[in-house]
Amino acid sequence: MNKGVAITGMGIISAIGNNVAENYKALLSSTSGLGRVKHLETHHQNKILVGEASLSNAQLTATLSLPNNHSYSRTAMLGAYAAKQAVTHAGITNTSRYKTGLISATTVGGMDKTEQHFYKFLDTKESEKYIDGYHAADTTKKIAEQLNITNAFVTTISTACSSAANAIMLGARLIKAGKLDRVIVGGTDSLSKFTINGFNSLMILSDTFCTPFDNDRKGLNLGEAAAYLVLESDTVITTESKPVLGYVKGYGNANDAFHQTASSEDGEGATLAMLKALNVASLTPEEISYINAHGTATVNNDLSESRAITRVFKDAVPDLSSTKQFTGHTLAAAGAVEAVFSILALQHQVVFPNLNFKTQMKDSTLTPQLNLKYKQLQTVMSNSLGFGGNCSTLIFSKDA
Repeated sequence: MNKGVAITGMGIISAIGNNVAENYKALLSSTSGLGRVKHLETHHQNKILVGEASLSNAQLTATLSLPNNHSYSRTAMLGAYAAKQAVTHAGITNTSRYKTGLISATTVGGMDKTEQHFYKFLDTKESEKYIDGYHAADTTKKIAEQLNITNAFVTTISTACSSAANAIMLGARLIKAGKLDRVIVGGTDSLSKFTINGFNSLMILSDTFCTPFDNDRKGLNLGEAAAYLVLESDTVITTESKPVLGYVKGYGNANDAFHQTASSEDGEGATLAMLKALNVASLTPEEISYINAHGTATVNNDLSESRAITRVFKDAVPDLSSTKQFTGHTLAAAGAVEAVFSILALQHQVVFPNLNFKTQMKDSTLTPQLNLKYKQLQTVMSNSLGFGGNCSTLIFSKDA
């Protein structure tokens, strides 16, 4: 059987907590983090529900010991906050000891800052540093600086909602190929006016709590978050006798290029991604214990993903649930947030509930897990389905 890549550290900040322990506690108690917008000024402030991280920009600035006149976007600060947690959790004190890389995913990048300064750009030099920080790579650069990663591989992935899953996949492949000894992988996205207005224009935002896989689902709740994993090679694990949280066992990516924003009706991309991940992991569908589904609660996504899951698993679909009712849809960070949740599920042998579900979908036979369920888990599959048909699947295992 295929040997997985070891996970030795995790870090996260989301609407349900500022660290791994707080997130896990909320998952166990079915406590959603969705609510009204607090930190961002928007016309939609009292019209939509979002999953907003509790820490303000001022609190993040203080926690990261940044000067008051820094040019970090909220996306960069959330990312640095979570990535530093992961590195600490992995017991890493010197990022130069081994070939260490950073693969960070984002779609929002520095939009939250640049949208504030865009109209001032021609009038004041002060705005230049924020415009320079607009692009996605600047976020990764700042996280790398916070982690003191300068001696190996640093890159950014932006493939919409599958971004962080692809970051994890690339990191695992680089370790398997012997290119890196360890790599910090994950994603970060903050809420911004641009993304809220964009999703609102697509008419897929819900004004109530989202209801993944429910027949009467109205749309998604946007969220912001950052989550990172530390992946390490067998050499590092053996040399340092490090404890392992779990393994990246399989991964697959496929793009059905069906539509700019919609998934194909038969779930072609998701089907291919899941089959590829199973092949890499040398597993059969029957060996998957739990599926952490993408489950955004949009009409198109949930039906497409349901059909894909049915195509792959036939009549033997394992327990499945979406956890986006806890955090909101965190865009590029989603794959990493749900990777952390998948590892927690394996560590504690628990399936997290699919909140708010009431009515079975008419066009699907799938029923998500409605209550917290303790059971034997050996593997967890996690799906991330992005705009443009970019679909990614990760498989995590308890043992190598």
